Amino acid sequence: MRVYLIVLLTAAAVTFLITPAVRRLAVLTRAVTPVRARDVHTQPTPRLGGVAMLAGLAVAMLVASRVPFLHAEFHDTSMAWAILGGAALVCLLGVADDIWDLDWMAKLAGQVLAAGFLAWQGVQLITFPVFGLTIGSARLSLVATVVVVVVAINAVNFVDGLDGLAAGMIAIGGGAFFLYTYLLTREASPGNYANLATALIAAVVGVCVGFLPHNFHPARIFMGDSGAMLLGLTVAGAAIVVTGRIDPATVSTSQALPAYVPILLPVAVLLLPLLDMTLAVLRRVRAGHSPFHPDRMHLHHRLLDAGHSHRRAVLIMYLWTTVIAFAAVALAYLDPLPVALGTLAAVVVAAVITYNQLPGLRRRSGAR
Repeated sequence: MRVYLIVLLTAAAVTFLITPAVRRLAVLTRAVTPVRARDVHTQPTPRLGGVAMLAGLAVAMLVASRVPFLHAEFHDTSMAWAILGGAALVCLLGVADDIWDLDWMAKLAGQVLAAGFLAWQGVQLITFPVFGLTIGSARLSLVATVVVVVVAINAVNFVDGLDGLAAGMIAIGGGAFFLYTYLLTREASPGNYANLATALIAAVVGVCVGFLPHNFHPARIFMGDSGAMLLGLTVAGAAIVVTGRIDPATVSTSQALPAYVPILLPVAVLLLPLLDMTLAVLRRVRAGHSPFHPDRMHLHHRLLDAGHSHRRAVLIMYLWTTVIAFAAVALAYLDPLPVALGTLAAVVVAAVITYNQLPGLRRRSGAR
């Protein structure tokens, strides 16, 4: 556990220290988000935060690769460097978009190329050893990998609409993912807790923690597409790695499904972003627009329109992310009935908090 904490703290420290320099770079390159009708910020704000996040991720992974405990995870396979390379590709794509505002087709093409790079380097869905299911061909494996990675990338990108929202949600969901993979590795490999996915997600959580002080409301810098796409790709990459690192014979039946259906892990971590993305795509297509056509009807916008302040809306999204992500982890290790009852209680509490925080509703309650 200490090694993983070192990886997390390294990522956090590097990201935190480099972000101010990246902010100045964003100003010099005019990578600044103007105030638009759909936005909630009130003054132009520099972006390119993903550059600092990439630096934090890269340094943390280099440190991890030098630790004897994790040596085999980084030197016996190229998956770690493939994920870092994919993260660098989408970060550069995001930098180009942050500076020049690329059209959605160019961004989607770049995302597909980055996902294809991961698959080409061996980070791909090959088998679903649940009930004997396997992916039948190399072509289908490639397509499945690209779809999972591109969906995760856009899920994070779509939800990145309030100060600190995406970074905080990924930090919380990543924390749950970290706990899950760490406990799973302990059970599957007694005496050797080294796991690439755990190290990677520790670095991702650290990156988010280091960036949040600069990004929480009122934000001094946005992560931009460069940061949002980086987070989506690394979470998806870590989830895919889990399937290749656990021996099926050592995993209990209750753990088999989340261990071997890698799309379930991003779903658990990114459920709210995925829901927001799905609703946005359906809404835009129904209106005759491109799925990437921007609007101001995301879940976080609806919280603002309902009367929440900027910070309260973000904290409420944090709360729901915590409930969903840690409930998924608990389901893998505890009896389903207590988990279901506890999750139901947590959902009720979260709903009550969400409802009672609405200023208009509080005034009406007081009037009664």
